[in-house]
Amino acid sequence: MSSFEITPIGTVRNDRTDVQHTDNWGAVRSTITVDERFGEACLQGLEGFSHVEVLFVFDRFPEQDDYREPRPYRGRSDLPPVGIFAGRGPRRPNRIGVTRCAVESVDGRELTVVGLDAVSGTPVIDLKPAMAEFSPVGIKQPDWVSDVMSEYFRP
Repeated sequence: MSSFEITPIGTVRNDRTDVQHTDNWGAVRSTITVDERFGEACLQGLEGFSHVEVLFVFDRFPEQDDYREPRPYRGRSDLPPVGIFAGRGPRRPNRIGVTRCAVESVDGRELTVVGLDAVSGTPVIDLKPAMAEFSPVGIKQPDWVSDVMSEYFRP
């Protein structure tokens, strides 16, 4: 397979610096500063959306050496093993994360969001407005996922 290079478009700034702290992201306020190469109007129109999808790089985590064997979710032995593409953790191929966040404000090249699960300094690789037409209806997931993730976005 061919490879490609991605250049970050911006950087996350917030009060979270501990990559091991994995829960309670719901009230985290982050400012994403978009690189000046995109100009002062690069976020124009985004203020009309309630949410934005932030794609970012888990840059402080190495990729796993081997993805072939399922592993217990979040490293917890009380949870079922899942394949690499049945989880959303940071130790994954290409280390890309994506989170849908509430838009709080837009000011020039600065976008302030609430609920982004990325620590300060994280490179952002893209931003996409959340649109109802792109949102799935009737999402199905195992019951244990709701139990495990119940604290994830709690304030």
